[in-house]
Amino acid sequence: MPRKQRRRRVWGSGSVWQRGGRWWIQWREAGKRRAKSFLTEEMARRVLAKIMADIELGKAGLPVDPKDAPTLAELAGPWLECREKTHRDARSCRSRWRLHLAPALGKLRPNEVTVPVLRAFIEDRLAHGLNPTTVSLCVRQLSTWFSDIIEAGHAATNPVASLPRSARNRYASTYDTRSTPFLERVEDVKRVFLALPEPINVAFACGAFLGLRTGEVLGLSWEDIDLEARRVRVHQQLNEGGLAPLKDGEPRLVMLQDALLPVLVAYKVKTGGKGLLFTPMYPRRGGRPKLGSVPTFMRPCTLNRHLRIALKACGLPPLTWYEATRHTFASLFVLGGGSLEMLRTLMGHSSVTTTERYSHLRPDLFPASAFRAMAVDLSKPAGEIVRLVPGCATMATAQQDSAPEQAAVSS
Repeated sequence: MPRKQRRRRVWGSGSVWQRGGRWWIQWREAGKRRAKSFLTEEMARRVLAKIMADIELGKAGLPVDPKDAPTLAELAGPWLECREKTHRDARSCRSRWRLHLAPALGKLRPNEVTVPVLRAFIEDRLAHGLNPTTVSLCVRQLSTWFSDIIEAGHAATNPVASLPRSARNRYASTYDTRSTPFLERVEDVKRVFLALPEPINVAFACGAFLGLRTGEVLGLSWEDIDLEARRVRVHQQLNEGGLAPLKDGEPRLVMLQDALLPVLVAYKVKTGGKGLLFTPMYPRRGGRPKLGSVPTFMRPCTLNRHLRIALKACGLPPLTWYEATRHTFASLFVLGGGSLEMLRTLMGHSSVTTTERYSHLRPDLFPASAFRAMAVDLSKPAGEIVRLVPGCATMATAQQDSAPEQAAVSS
């Protein structure tokens, strides 16, 4: 069989390889060999292709920021407008830019945003009491933005990629979802349900027995609930005053548990069973998609306000709505014997690793059957065990020493 010839690289087209966790490109320009590294192979190949195209047209290799390059404030407007068409968090991105990034970095040009500048920004925000998670989101947003800035030719490298570990550790979140509080007993879930007014109690039951996010609960429609088949189709959520696709964009089916079925049946008879399950409790309040429009949706703050009152009346510690519903569902589901893989499907997670953060497998909450999962007796045969009880060790040794003498006497 003829040997397959290796495909040879065209001379002068540059090369791409991986080393030390980064992707490197190499090319020749004006008789000199040049190299640059990137975080991803895709970015490395895109930049190399642009460099080779520019060299062929007689331009410089890597784009260099001229003195009249636009500032970040000038680039922010178009980037945020474009993001509003493609991303759900566009409003949050605009808020982070306005409150944190713009005051510190808005007047700088892309090539002026260096590692020392970023470190100073991180230290300043933390010193002013900003949550490390918010600082992390700001840095991640800046990193994503710089990918587009590099593609547009306004910068050569992403400064966030060069941040040392010590700087990243400053805003690393110490929040552990495994220690997140939740309602640890089904009896407590019932007490909270009975202490809430209607329809807040029905919304609470949907969150606690379906494992839905807060926005998914408020986006439920009667057309998506099949009481006979005992299935709920979750395909939309309330986000920023309007209905939007789910967080992962993929609809899912959730089973109706025995405890929730009669609650929804009675609530459907009372409300008529059309449209959204939960609408504003008062005609002049509630979520408004646009300023001045008629209230359409119940607001999440309404749910949290009633929950605080109910928890206090039941003598339970304070919890957020998310902790008392979605976290409670995941934890009690696993502690009740449900599998993590099934829980992943019900909660709409992309991997079991994400689901494990909600399971709260605390040893003090394990059922008794969990301690008998590997039933085997590991004790040594009788006569070889030395009990460490005061006075017993000496007696056991004396008995073992006298055993041969007793055998001799009996014989």
